Amino acid sequence: MTYSQNGFSARLKKVERKHVRLARGYDSKVGPDGLIVFRPKRRKMSFPLRGFVLMIMGVLLFKGLIMAQIGADAYDARIEVLEQGTVLEKVGAVVMYADPITEAIAEKATPLFW
Repeated sequence: MTYSQNGFSARLKKVERKHVRLARGYDSKVGPDGLIVFRPKRRKMSFPLRGFVLMIMGVLLFKGLIMAQIGADAYDARIEVLEQGTVLEKVGAVVMYADPITEAIAEKATPLFW
């Protein structure tokens, strides 16, 4: 009796797992015997492009606001100090380097700070 109960529990778990996977999407195919078989769609690992773009926009906005607050000359001086530091500080200097977009954001945001 216990053996048959264990087999039933295992089959029940398998059905429940398949049901959860089918709830995320499925493909249906008709087999050669006429039976319709539903299979879960495979999940594709995709690069989160929207999140990446939002992150880049946030970094540019952050750089622009810092530049607007402390001024372009002081910002450049601080970047030069970072360029003289450790490897991590040098990477930070490359990321924080003033680009045209940062300068445009700083120009628009300067009236907010002064």
